[in-house]
Amino acid sequence: MALYKGFSTISGTANFRLTDFDLVKQDLLNHFNIRKGEKLMNPDYGTVIWDLIFEPFNDATKLAIETDIKKIVASDPRIAVQSAVITQYDLGVQIELDLIFVQTNQIDKLLLQFNQNTNAITRL
Repeated sequence: MALYKGFSTISGTANFRLTDFDLVKQDLLNHFNIRKGEKLMNPDYGTVIWDLIFEPFNDATKLAIETDIKKIVASDPRIAVQSAVITQYDLGVQIELDLIFVQTNQIDKLLLQFNQNTNAITRL
């Protein structure tokens, strides 16, 4: 039986239903798809990564991205970060997250690419 139930119109499933870890990952992607300050009535929601992908990729930028990732994941009690690897690629920033689903201790990898040209996240 599912602990969490929800839906996503972009999930690729025929019935749009998501449960448990798939739902949690979709919620996390939604958080990363919004620039910090864009959400009405909740200016702290979202990420600063969209602003940082145009900055020079140095230790300060990498630390700011890592801090933001930890803050976003910590805001959801259903998951925890086991590790985060941040690298630069041609069109932006790539983030490889090892996430732990707290309820079942299930570990899954989430690979995200923040693209400068399209302002979109690619989930690999």
